[in-house]
Amino acid sequence: MYRLKLIFLVAIKSKALSAIWTFPSILFSAIMIAWGAESAQFLVSQGLILAIISWLQTAPEFVVEGIIAWNQNITLMTANFTGATRLLIGFGLPTVYLTAFIFNLKKKHGAKKYLTKVKLEPQNSIPVMGFLIPSLYAIFIVIKGSLHIGDSAILIFIYLVYLYILNKMPPQEVESLEEMEPIPRFVLKQKKPVRNLLILGFFLTGGVTLYLVAHPFVESMLALAVYIGVSEYFFVQWVAPFLSEFPEFVSASYWARTVKKAPIATMNTVSSVISELTLLVALIPIVYSISKGAPTVIHFDHLHRAEILLTAMQALLGFLLLVNMEYRWYEALGLFSLWFIQFVVPHIREEIILVYAGWILLEIILAILGRRKWWAFKIFWGLMKKHF
Repeated sequence: MYRLKLIFLVAIKSKALSAIWTFPSILFSAIMIAWGAESAQFLVSQGLILAIISWLQTAPEFVVEGIIAWNQNITLMTANFTGATRLLIGFGLPTVYLTAFIFNLKKKHGAKKYLTKVKLEPQNSIPVMGFLIPSLYAIFIVIKGSLHIGDSAILIFIYLVYLYILNKMPPQEVESLEEMEPIPRFVLKQKKPVRNLLILGFFLTGGVTLYLVAHPFVESMLALAVYIGVSEYFFVQWVAPFLSEFPEFVSASYWARTVKKAPIATMNTVSSVISELTLLVALIPIVYSISKGAPTVIHFDHLHRAEILLTAMQALLGFLLLVNMEYRWYEALGLFSLWFIQFVVPHIREEIILVYAGWILLEIILAILGRRKWWAFKIFWGLMKKHF
């Protein structure tokens, strides 16, 4: 028995040590994708590019969710997709602001000594509005207490409409090349065939590297978690999403270093949230039904519904905080604080739901009183009239 335990520990330690090469490989893939996206936004719609790279960056999360759905574990399925989405909103968005704040400490920001907010661009109103319907649909799932292939069809349709709108938007106007990062600047200075080949090369290199490394990376981190004694549920809801979405955090942090590109970083995270609230949730009943051998309805118990409602309320709050086309420091602090409390004390989910509900109500009241302007609605409809 001791011998078997020793062999198991050696195997686990060996897998954990593979993080030495998988971790830098993940960093490399994320930076390559970021360079490709930063260059390509001047050739096609920025929002469409961010939507595409959100698939690449969160692909490991889809793999993890698919495996759990295939094994028909409803509790872990719910834990994983809710944990992943809450991580993006509660940790990812605050990380964007914090990165922008730290990297711009020595710069002046108008009358302010420090960076107090990230101002979004007009085209960012589309991802912001794309936040709303999936968040409301998640609440609908909670109300009916089930998930089935019909929901998958609706969620996929919502996402396709979102992509269609993004595809109608024009590319970004080319900014002064001297203001860009060295690599994208070099790419955009090349002749069209070379430029396009380099951009394609960045996406392919980053995507293929991510595809090849994602599984051993997650495995190495799982082995590390087992080695230090982390429980399965905790790993699936908190650790696995962080690992599988790590490339997204790297790219967003890369862009957030400059105030001008902080909106791109914010929308990169929002695009990932939208893909998870639609495509990731849609994946679950499809894989679950295939595993069962027939179309099957997934029924949620009280715990599952509480987890989904908590996620939906957080997402709805995220929408309301961005709908005025600004993202302020105290909003980032609030999102992070509520997420961190869940991490430390996970059993108080019902209390956190009430806090989210109270904040949502406050945002709505402030809008009614004219203290908050929901500019995204007006800008979004303006873009629709202009490009459709």
